[in-house]
Amino acid sequence: MAIIHNTTVKPTKLELLTAWLPTRPWYVGDGAPELSRAGGFRLDDPEGEVGIEFMVAVDTSGPGPVAYHVPLTYRGAPLPGAEHALVGTMEHGVLGPRWAYDGCHDPVLIGELTALVEGRAQAQAQSVTDTPDHEVTRSCAGPALPSPPWPLEVTDDERSTVLTAADGRALRVHRVLDPTAPDTRPETAAGHVSGAWEAADGTRARAVFVTAHVDGPARG
Repeated sequence: MAIIHNTTVKPTKLELLTAWLPTRPWYVGDGAPELSRAGGFRLDDPEGEVGIEFMVAVDTSGPGPVAYHVPLTYRGAPLPGAEHALVGTMEHGVLGPRWAYDGCHDPVLIGELTALVEGRAQAQAQSVTDTPDHEVTRSCAGPALPSPPWPLEVTDDERSTVLTAADGRALRVHRVLDPTAPDTRPETAAGHVSGAWEAADGTRARAVFVTAHVDGPARG
């Protein structure tokens, strides 16, 4: 069970993301974003070592708000071989130094995300300890990814990050969320995860966060 600490983090997560997001191929802004933390959820690491968060950050720097889905992991020591996925380092008021990673490159997050898609893990509230997040919905018609250890190919496109296994199964992590589309499983997908956040106008928005595919990383 992840314990949510009411403490300071320096620099803040949003400060780290303000510098990191413009370096991503799926960032649609022009210049530095103006971010607010709008929602998301967490998953528990069974070993209790790694923080796992699926954050929604809304950028209001452009002509219209854009909601970005950013899976993050927080570790007490560097993740070997993941220097390319480091978002930044922080000083946590309780836990001390923390290394924040793009969770799409962290095997702990990938394993628990797979379990969530398949119904073996429960989404947890983003800011409350030991509280399920019932706004998160999921479905799956079969195994989302093979069991670890994987070889996984991780690729970015203009709107998502795709995790593809050697047997063709894939998870597409939707980075730019579309609240105008249905938040149910797309016809092209074998599984999905949907979640909610607070839109810039104060309403509650929903979208598909992740889709599972059984024969390559099709869109959807």
